[in-house]
Amino acid sequence: MAQTPSYDPRQFRALSFHDARTAFAEGRDTPRAYLERCLETIAEREPVVKAWVNWNPAPGRAAADESTARWKAGRPLSPIDGMPIGIKDLLETFDFPTEMGCDAMKGNFPKRDNIAVHALREAGAVILGKVTTAELGGSHPPATTNPFDPARTAGGSSSGSAAAVGARMIPAAIGSQVGGSIIRPAAYCGNFALKPTQGAINRGERQATSQSTHGPHAGTLEDMWQVAIEIAKRAGGDRGFMALSGPDAPPAPAPLGRVIVLETEGWPEIDAATRSAFEALVDSLAAAGVEIIRRRDHPLVEALEQAIAQGRALCGAITAFENRWYQSNLIREHGNGVSERARTIVEKAMKMTVPEYEALLVERRIAQTRHKALAGVADAVLTLSCPGPAPLWGGDVPGEPLKPRPTGDFVFNAPSSMLFAPSVTMPMLGVGGLPVGVQLVGQQHEDARMVAHARWLTATVEPVVG
Repeated sequence: MAQTPSYDPRQFRALSFHDARTAFAEGRDTPRAYLERCLETIAEREPVVKAWVNWNPAPGRAAADESTARWKAGRPLSPIDGMPIGIKDLLETFDFPTEMGCDAMKGNFPKRDNIAVHALREAGAVILGKVTTAELGGSHPPATTNPFDPARTAGGSSSGSAAAVGARMIPAAIGSQVGGSIIRPAAYCGNFALKPTQGAINRGERQATSQSTHGPHAGTLEDMWQVAIEIAKRAGGDRGFMALSGPDAPPAPAPLGRVIVLETEGWPEIDAATRSAFEALVDSLAAAGVEIIRRRDHPLVEALEQAIAQGRALCGAITAFENRWYQSNLIREHGNGVSERARTIVEKAMKMTVPEYEALLVERRIAQTRHKALAGVADAVLTLSCPGPAPLWGGDVPGEPLKPRPTGDFVFNAPSSMLFAPSVTMPMLGVGGLPVGVQLVGQQHEDARMVAHARWLTATVEPVVG
């Protein structure tokens, strides 16, 4: 008999590496022992959660032993030396295949590291293996289940990244986002996550689309920031882009003075329980002295709301057009090795014209301009990270139309993606016994400031259970 979900953000304790480091330095714990505890959790939970696609504990143990020796000698390579990390199976790794959740890519083993993965190794992180992704980073789901209810999706496309952290298998994982693939699954699985400013973390070989970003999922804000900054310090930003910048340690908490509550086109789609929980959180912020600004309160907020009113379709169309050539070639070469869901998207994208694509770019630029105009109006934008708890997902039904969004709706994630803006999601709501995230969105290159505000918010306002 299925258990009723019982997630409570006030009581759930995620796995933390940050909190273990003092014990490493004092000799009361070791990275190897920490890894063994992670492996025990993986053995217990992986048969149901199915977060991993390729992993090998043997090299992980060897790396953890090397880290243990460095901590014992007082010479760790970085604050994340010894941290077990999973890598989304879109990013190349020299020691694991990169199959991208796609049958057509089975056996693909380039035997090279994505630059972010290389940076993590330089920092001493333990690359434990590859975690699942929706097919080609799109919408066709893997077998991964939600760690708080196996009948539900873990979200996508960073399914395994979110699920492995939510299940307390590892303290952090690397995901990627074009429309909503970091923030949404993190929100469904009770993670903290950072979708950085566009281009602020070097994507390496993952340069195909103009909105693609890498970012960390983590059980704590401290681990989330530490992973991001350690990558950025070593890998920099994309070619021609400024890298993520900020302190070497997690930014100190910074109070919020004024916050814009952004509705987005997803507002009418929120269920009553999620809306009530979110409004209770907003009321708590107001009680803490934060001025709340909504679309009715300021014409520039209304202008932004209008500019992002079709963000979901805009992000989907831009990404489909930019992916269409490589994916159409993959379909031509491998036929049924690509899902019907992905083939349908490519077929539609192949009918788009260059002027249609360019018109979408103009719309995106207008939205970015309207967002920039709000820089002096408030410290951050606050909105939901998803329209409610993770939806039920039992697979496609033969003979019936394919469900359009089996990994959930990215309607609340499209704005920060199209604005190229940093977003931090926080597990601040429990709805029906399941996680629902809320996010702070800042101006471009305000990543560190959003983390500072998130640290203040999570320390000041109690999570809401509805």
